Amino acid sequence: MFNKAKQYAVESVTSGHPDKICDQIADAILDECLRQDKMSRVAVEVFGGHGLLVIGGEITTNAIVDYEKIAKDVYREIGYDDTLRVLVNVVTQSPDISQGVDTGGAGDQGMMYGFATNETKEFLPRAVVNVHALASLLQSARETEKLPWLMPDGKTQISINDGKISSVLISTQHKSGISQQEIRNNLVSKIIVPVIGDISDIEILTNPTGNFESGGFGADTGLTGRKLMVDTYCGLVPHGGGAFSGKDATKVDRSAAYMCRFAAKNIVARGDCNECLVSVAYAIGRAEPVMLSAIDEFGNDYSEILKKNFDFRPSAIIERLNLRSPIFQKTATYGHFGKEGFPWEQII
Repeated sequence: MFNKAKQYAVESVTSGHPDKICDQIADAILDECLRQDKMSRVAVEVFGGHGLLVIGGEITTNAIVDYEKIAKDVYREIGYDDTLRVLVNVVTQSPDISQGVDTGGAGDQGMMYGFATNETKEFLPRAVVNVHALASLLQSARETEKLPWLMPDGKTQISINDGKISSVLISTQHKSGISQQEIRNNLVSKIIVPVIGDISDIEILTNPTGNFESGGFGADTGLTGRKLMVDTYCGLVPHGGGAFSGKDATKVDRSAAYMCRFAAKNIVARGDCNECLVSVAYAIGRAEPVMLSAIDEFGNDYSEILKKNFDFRPSAIIERLNLRSPIFQKTATYGHFGKEGFPWEQII
């Protein structure tokens, strides 16, 4: 793996985490714009906490969007029933940006990365797959009332030492009236063991601070794009710094990162190498990348294979991955990669 450290950790968060609430609302707004107008240009930021939600950004669309209704619907679907006061400040996209995007150029400068490994069927590192599985299982156990005392907010973390799991951490919001020992017992038997298996030599940590009854916006603030590592590869490979949620596909922060993943996965799937890191860089308003590279874990160069088989011009990415479809709210939890049904996960 590209992260050669003997010790590292990865984390995930549940759908009710404050940052992830904001990501889901931003992508729900994007999806609604695309449903009505597939050519919509959307750059939405969401900030929330303590009863207040602020929606801001730039949108150019023919869609008629009820921002407040979308936000409140998503919030309720996640599992919260407290009142939100919603403020909206959305304007049209700057013409200085539009003049470059209109001709097929990148909506911004920057670097994007994509990664794949044959370590798992998801073509992701096993620790990344497992940490998302823990968080996702928390949500399903709450929604199916398998663990009816669970609340929406939560975090998971796995630590690796010399290639083996050394610790598993779950912090989860819960209803009052249940002991931490009962919480621990249930998390171990119904969440951790089903994902990890044998835990005899693993340190298990659950709600290390004690009670976790207040969560979500009731306890903390959230912001779109603040879980970049959770969204991608948990920090095990480089990250260009650009967030995904709330951005349409003309924003290469999102679309090019998806294309990098698509290319890396297919290079690995066809047996060219065991692991592949694809990187690309753009200049704003210019269609052709200023840099495009693919290497394996030993530094062997696969850039010619990459350039021959994958077109990284923004318009070509949008067409190949069908990125004008309203599919993005589903990406906003448990990582954007390794999940079936998304076009960038297809093997060609």
